[in-house]
Amino acid sequence: MNILRQWVHSVFSDTQLIILLLILSIGTAVVLTVGNLLAPVFASVVIAFLLEGLIRPLVRYRFPRLLAVSIIFGLFMLFLAVLLLALIPVISSQLAELIDNIPWIVTQAQEALHHLPQKVPSLTDTQIQNIVDAITNQLSLYGQQILVFSLSSVRPIFSFIVYLVLMPIMVFFFLKDKDIIVGWFNAFLPSDHTLAHQVWQDFKSKAGNYVRGRIWEIFIVWAATYICFLATGLDYALLLSLLVGLSVIIPYIGAVVVTVPVAIIAYIQFGFSNEFSWSLLAYIGVQLLDANILVPLLLSGAVSLHPVASITAILIFGGIWGFWGVFFAIPLASLAQSVLKAWRKRRLDTSRPVLP
Repeated sequence: MNILRQWVHSVFSDTQLIILLLILSIGTAVVLTVGNLLAPVFASVVIAFLLEGLIRPLVRYRFPRLLAVSIIFGLFMLFLAVLLLALIPVISSQLAELIDNIPWIVTQAQEALHHLPQKVPSLTDTQIQNIVDAITNQLSLYGQQILVFSLSSVRPIFSFIVYLVLMPIMVFFFLKDKDIIVGWFNAFLPSDHTLAHQVWQDFKSKAGNYVRGRIWEIFIVWAATYICFLATGLDYALLLSLLVGLSVIIPYIGAVVVTVPVAIIAYIQFGFSNEFSWSLLAYIGVQLLDANILVPLLLSGAVSLHPVASITAILIFGGIWGFWGVFFAIPLASLAQSVLKAWRKRRLDTSRPVLP
C-alpha cells in the first residue's frame, strides 16, 4: 500500500505530468462525447496537417506562405475533383456489378471445384464439398459486408454538402491561419508546458511521417496493382486494386485477407491457366515490392512499435471507430508510446540525485 501511495504522490506532485494528463483527458473527452458532431472539423485538421508537410518545403524555398498554401491547396482540390468525377463512379459501377454477380461466381466456383478431383486425385468428394461450402459462406459474407457498408455509408444530403463544401474551406483556413490558430490554443495552456510540448513534437514527427508514408504507399500499391491486373485482363481491376491498396493500412493481416477475393475472381475468370498464374504472380510481386522497398523507403523511422502492439492497437481502435480507427491506430499507439517515453524519461530525470 505504501508503494502505491508513493507512486500516486510521485505522479500527482509533478506539475508537468499533470498538465500533460489534463490535455490528454480533455482531448479524449471531446473526441468521445462530440466526436461525431465535429467529424468534419477533425477531418479538416488531419488533412491540413498532412498538407502542411508539402507546404513546408515551399516555404523553405522562400515561397510566401499564402502562395505556398494556394499552390498545395489547388493541387489538393484538383486531386479531389479527379477522385469524385472520374474514379468513384467507376469503382461504384464495378462494386455494384460484383454484388450482382456473386451468385454466378459461387456457381462457377462450385462447378470448377467439383472437377478438381480429376486434376488432384488425392482430394475426396467430402473435402471438395467442405471447400465449396467454405467458399460459398465466405463469398456470402463478403456480399453482406459490402451491402451493409454501402447502406451504412449513405449520408443525408446535408451531411454530404458539409463534407464536400465546408471541409475544403476549413482546410484552407487551417493552412492559411495556422500560426493564429495554434497561438489561440497555446493561450489556454500554462506558460510552462515543456513535457506536453515534447510529447507533441515527438508524436507530430512520428505520426506525420507514418500517415503521409501510408497514404503514398496506398496510392503506389493501388496504381501498380491496377496496371498489373489491367495487363492480365482481370475483371474488376480497379476495385480489386483499390482493395489491395487499402490492405496496407492493416499491417501483417491486410495482404493475407485481400488475397482471397483476388484469387477467387482470378480462378473463376481464368481457371488454372497461364492468365491465372500471371495474375497471382503479378499480385505477389507487388506485395514483395511493397514489403521490401516501399515500406522501408516510406516508413523507415516513422514508428517503432512491436508487431503485437500494432495488431492490438488495430483491434482496439478499429473496434471503437471502424475504418478510421484502423487507419489511425498506429499513430494513436505512437501517441501512447510518446507519452510513456516522456513520462519514463522525466521520472528518471527527477529521481536522479543532484551532484554537489
